[in-house]
Amino acid sequence: MAMDDTGRSGQFVSVASTDLLDELFLRSHDSPVILFKHSLTCPISAAANREMQKLPHEVSLVVMQDSRDVSLEVEKRTAIRHESPQVIILRNGVAVWNASHWKIKADAVERAVDQNK
Repeated sequence: MAMDDTGRSGQFVSVASTDLLDELFLRSHDSPVILFKHSLTCPISAAANREMQKLPHEVSLVVMQDSRDVSLEVEKRTAIRHESPQVIILRNGVAVWNASHWKIKADAVERAVDQNK
């Protein structure tokens, strides 16, 4: 997944710092934010990535090999135990939905976003 110099790859936006994470938590007060923790070396994560590519929404991507500190900060702020792959929906500054591993399906994420608009 090649990214341009803005950190974008399709609908994926790289979250490689806690400053960007701060922005996501703030933005979640206006609309749901999809946060996807992804490992570049895990086949389960590759399958989850394919599911996430089906979404018509922006997906905030935390690549585990590059941003372990961001992932740990997500765990701290949401009180959701770290897993990879993992999707967390943020709304109004809190985690309102999450799934990991084989439970990451585009239709389930889409329903969670719709329920938290």
